[in-house]
Amino acid sequence: MEGYKMKTIPTFGYEIIRDHLLPSILGKHEEDVLYWAGKEIARKFPLFSMDELPSFFMEAGWGQLVLEKETKDELHYILLTTEELPLNIVQRCFRLEAGFLAEQKQKQLGYLTECYEEKDNDKHVVKFTLKWDLKEKI
Repeated sequence: MEGYKMKTIPTFGYEIIRDHLLPSILGKHEEDVLYWAGKEIARKFPLFSMDELPSFFMEAGWGQLVLEKETKDELHYILLTTEELPLNIVQRCFRLEAGFLAEQKQKQLGYLTECYEEKDNDKHVVKFTLKWDLKEKI
């Protein structure tokens, strides 16, 4: 992110806000609010291409994002936990990341796009499926 100085922030501080404070404040609305917050972040930090996503995710402290599969109307990503970024897969809501992915693809493609996430607690990964409707031009 050009113009931003990279700082090292303790993971513990981030986790307190992300995994404890936000769920407490947002309550039953956590998933919806985080999805729309992710879309807002994507508007504030637009990427030129989807190829920039992995580096954005790492810089944001969201984990290691890997493109798994691509079809004519879907993208499948996996979010991996790393030694540098140990994610709390079981407890954390990943709707923020899903909203971010949906908005980035929607802005680049020009079609209505949604993103769904699925946790695989055994493998410690989160799977994201982006799907767009080629009949719904934005």
